[in-house]
Amino acid sequence: MALHTPLKILLCVLFLLGATFAGGEPSYNNPIVEQRADPWVHRHSDGYYYFIGTVPEFNRLVLRRAKTINGLSQADEKTIWQPTEQSSIGINIWAPELHYIDEQWIIYFAGAPVEEPWRIRMHALTTSDANPLQAEWSKPIPMHTPWDDFSLDATSFAHNGKRYLIWAQKDREQKYNSALYMAELETPVKIKEPVIMLTEPTLDWEVVGYKVNEGAAVIKKNGRIFVTYSASATDHNYAMGLLWADENADLMDPESWHKLSEPVFYSNEALKRYGPGHNGFTVAEDGKTDVLIYHARDYKELKGTPLTDPNRDARARAIKWDEQGFPVFGQSNND
Repeated sequence: MALHTPLKILLCVLFLLGATFAGGEPSYNNPIVEQRADPWVHRHSDGYYYFIGTVPEFNRLVLRRAKTINGLSQADEKTIWQPTEQSSIGINIWAPELHYIDEQWIIYFAGAPVEEPWRIRMHALTTSDANPLQAEWSKPIPMHTPWDDFSLDATSFAHNGKRYLIWAQKDREQKYNSALYMAELETPVKIKEPVIMLTEPTLDWEVVGYKVNEGAAVIKKNGRIFVTYSASATDHNYAMGLLWADENADLMDPESWHKLSEPVFYSNEALKRYGPGHNGFTVAEDGKTDVLIYHARDYKELKGTPLTDPNRDARARAIKWDEQGFPVFGQSNND
């Protein structure tokens, strides 16, 4: 059947938007960026989607932008920071996130000295320039925590006039590889005490290979603050869990937080989706649909180790919300 002109125009517009809308929902051409673990997408007021993630070499920070989420796959990429001989950190550059806070760009990331590759700590870069791809960035700023140990995966969110940081760190007693902690921020790059533990890896699905809670991301909806996180080794056992608190609760009271006992997003062999996790959230091109950004592999048998196998690709999918106001991640959806 021939398409009428208005319908043709609509389809052209949807194509230019970079997403197809099946049943009223956007869908994306996955992977949106290949070989980028720990993906993060920031939708800015300038109309661009900014993408940052961990490169397989773990040796630099790269950034790209596009007007659409699908457009990120073909966008030019620019290295915005890499270590020099004078840098205090130079290896295991992991899990960068790009935020816009108080009229400046912030990149949170983790890294280690070349001579001590597992002395991984959180750092930040800042700039007040309008375009982060063309900006002059600060030197890495250490993000000190109350105890000095393995720490990474910082993410930030604001609520009721306060700004918070959530991150993963080895616990003081060193029972786990990492648990999730939260504190208020005195500045975008300075943690304010006290610190609370949000979640520790004690459930069976959180301790496969490694005892890990990491990679937090925050989405506020339906009167609640939701925090997703990832757990276990970064192979096919990697999976996502969910915490939440009431939006009117004292977020610095650990009793305000609740935790599901089962993962909310995990490997699906039938769909060739293995080890989904370390996610973020953004908003679709329609300006209202919530979108999950995450990484996964499309095969189970690794090419090397979970860290050296480079093929964790960044993916995107629209998420729904159930009648109780909780996110539905679409475990059986093919994207």
